[in-house]
Parts: sequence; C-alpha cells; structure tokens
Amino acid sequence: MTPSERSSTRRTEAALYCATTRSIKVTVKPFFLEDQSSPTENHYVWAYHVRIENGGGEIVQLRRRHWKITDALGRMQEVKGAGVVGEQPILKPGEAFEYTSGTPLPTPSGIMVGSYEMETKGGESFAVAVPAFSLDSPHQPVRLN
Repeated sequence: MTPSERSSTRRTEAALYCATTRSIKVTVKPFFLEDQSSPTENHYVWAYHVRIENGGGEIVQLRRRHWKITDALGRMQEVKGAGVVGEQPILKPGEAFEYTSGTPLPTPSGIMVGSYEMETKGGESFAVAVPAFSLDSPHQPVRLN
C-alpha cells in the first residue's frame, strides 16, 4: 500500500470527523434532532452533513455508499446503495460535493462508519473511507469511570 492509498482519520473541533483516501477528503458533522426524536418511545434521530472534496488530479464519480450503523447496545445494521441522496456526483479536481442525510436509532447514542465506492474516468473503482463518527444525544446516560 502506497502512502497515497492509505486512509487517515482524525476528529477536529466542533464534532467534525475527517478521513482522506487517495486525495479524496470526507468530512462529517453529525447533529442530534431533538424535534424529530421521542425519547419516551426510544426513538432518536440524527442528521449528518457530509462534504466530499477531490484533492487529487483525476475526475472521480461517487457510485455507491456503504454504512455500518451501530446503536448503544451494539446492534449493527448495514445500509448499501447507489450514490448518496439520489445522486452520483462527479467531482473534478478541486471540486466538492455536500449533502445532508439522517438516521434514526432506538438508543440515545450510537456510531456510524462507512465508505464510498468511487470510480475514475478510466473505470477504476476504489473505496474511500468515511470516518467513524459518534451519534450523541443529551439523553444518553452519563457514566463516570
């Protein structure tokens, strides 16, 4: 694996999560949606804003998404599908694409991680890491260790 093929992940201030794979940078900012959640019914909803930036030298297209969503009890569900929010954006060098989506959980916290399948103009497919990000709400119990 060359340095350009390795993925790097980091968390920055203001709950921004970033990962870069082959010069494609994915930044995620999750936020809890109190007005769509019903804690008494074990229904918690988050939105997450994603920015995908092409810092490389070739045109790429986002073809597929793959998410692993895990609730506070360790129950994991996988979501796979074409594109994101009904689109398969094409990113030229220096361009970015942003979207907002969401997910419900039956617990007051969880975690998401995933990947995007990108394709170059020449037909090469490669996976771009989406960093693991925390789904936190004010309803999760506080534990002191």
